[in-house]
Amino acid sequence: MLHSIILGEGQPFLILHGFLGMADNWKTLGRKWSEDGFQVHLIDQRNHGRSLHSDEFNYSLMAQDIKEYCDEHELKNIILLGHSMGGKVAMRFAAENESYLDKLIIADIAPKVYPPHHSDIINGLKSIDFDKVSSRNDADEMLEKVISDFGTRQFLLKSLYRVEKGRYGWRFNLDILGESQEKVGVHDPITTPIKTPTLFIRGGKSGYILDSDVMIIEHAFAKAELKTIENAGHWLHAEKPQEFLTYVTKFVK
Repeated sequence: MLHSIILGEGQPFLILHGFLGMADNWKTLGRKWSEDGFQVHLIDQRNHGRSLHSDEFNYSLMAQDIKEYCDEHELKNIILLGHSMGGKVAMRFAAENESYLDKLIIADIAPKVYPPHHSDIINGLKSIDFDKVSSRNDADEMLEKVISDFGTRQFLLKSLYRVEKGRYGWRFNLDILGESQEKVGVHDPITTPIKTPTLFIRGGKSGYILDSDVMIIEHAFAKAELKTIENAGHWLHAEKPQEFLTYVTKFVK
């Protein structure tokens, strides 16, 4: 049901990508943790990467996907890391299936509601005319007209693939994800505090986790700690990989 890349042997360490991302985004860091004695599972969530395309998008359903994945692979005592949307899924999974967890890492997202803010990117992706795309450079040139930031385009272009000879497409389910933008920022209340040791990591320049969010984090997660990576934005793991690696490795060991 869910496609994954599995690296190494040891305690299960599951990684959930963000909105419009995929498992491949985490390969470099995943290899590092696999070399440290963990069995790393880089997971494509539904409607992303090589996993199933579905007409549904909600966090309880996506958390259930992760539970079924754990059951299928007989995974217990897991470490679960989620970035952005993946962090929302990880928090929902923790609320519903805490007995599966050993430790939890949430990257640059808080247990609160965020207003929709992906419309420019969705519109940019929808503007691509694949009848006129014969290479990755063609797609990049079209995207550049609507998305000026180079890093954002490179992130999105990781999901570009050759559907067939001479024909390209997106691995994510753009239609459903575009329709579900208002659901990406929702937060289902966590009524019983989660006791699993939890590390929140934020980018100092991101703005996704504010100082004022510390209280709601501590209310929902009884054993939470917060670390800040200075001069990093929302894609903190890509912008400052060594700092991110250091914080997570220290926490999981």
